[in-house]
Amino acid sequence: MEVIPAIDLKDGACVRLYQGDFQRQTVFSREPSEMAKRWESEGAKRLHVVDLNGSRDGYMVNLEAVKAIVASVNIPVQVGGGIRSLESAQSLVASGVNRVVVGTAAVENPGLVEILCKSLGSGRVVVAVDAKGGKVAIKGWQERTDVNTVDLAMEMIKRGAERFLYTDIARDGTLMSPNFEGVSDLVRRTGKAVLASGGVSTVEDIRLLGPTGAEGVVVGSALYRGMMELGEAIKAAGES
Repeated sequence: MEVIPAIDLKDGACVRLYQGDFQRQTVFSREPSEMAKRWESEGAKRLHVVDLNGSRDGYMVNLEAVKAIVASVNIPVQVGGGIRSLESAQSLVASGVNRVVVGTAAVENPGLVEILCKSLGSGRVVVAVDAKGGKVAIKGWQERTDVNTVDLAMEMIKRGAERFLYTDIARDGTLMSPNFEGVSDLVRRTGKAVLASGGVSTVEDIRLLGPTGAEGVVVGSALYRGMMELGEAIKAAGES
C-alpha cells in the first residue's frame, strides 16, 4: 500500500483544514515546494496536491504553486481542486502532473470524466468520492448532494474510471482514524483501485487500512503535526 503525503494549497500556502472548513485552517508552510522536497527526501513515492481555493471557486487558483511543486521533485504528483474542463486537465498534464483528481465535475458533468479517461488515459484520472454521511459533497465540500457515494463510483466506472479517492469528510483533519468500513465497502463493491483519505492519525491506522484492500493512503495532518514519521508510515504500509 502506498503512503502519499498531502499538500493542500490555500492562497499559495501549505495548510490543513479541519473537516474541510475554510475558517478552521492551520498554515504549515509558505513555501509548498520546499515541503514537497521534504516529503520526497523522507521516502515519498508520490504526492497528493489539492488546490483548496480552486475546489471551492471552480477553477485553479494556485496553479503557479502547483507547477513549482511539480518542478521541484522527481516523483509523480497527482493534483485536484478546480479541474472542471479537459483543457485544464491537459494543461496540468503538460506541466508534468501525473494524475488529475476530479470531484465536483464527476457529479455535475459526468461526461467530462469519460472524456478525460479517453483523452488522457484512465490511469491518469482519479475520481474523488468525498463522503458526508454516505452522500457526496462537492465544491470544496461546501455543498452536499443527494448522490450516494457508491452510486457515483459505479456510474464513473461506466465512464471509464479505474481509480478512486475516498475521503470521509467528517474525519478529515480530525486525527480520529479513517472510516475503514467505508473504504473497504468501496473497494469490495467497485473492484477498482481506491486511495483512502481522512482521519489517519497513527501508524496503526496505516496497518489497519491494509486489509481493506486500499491501494494507497493519503496522509496529511498526522505528518504535519509530528504524530508519525513518514518513514514509519511507509514501513507500516509495507507490513499491512
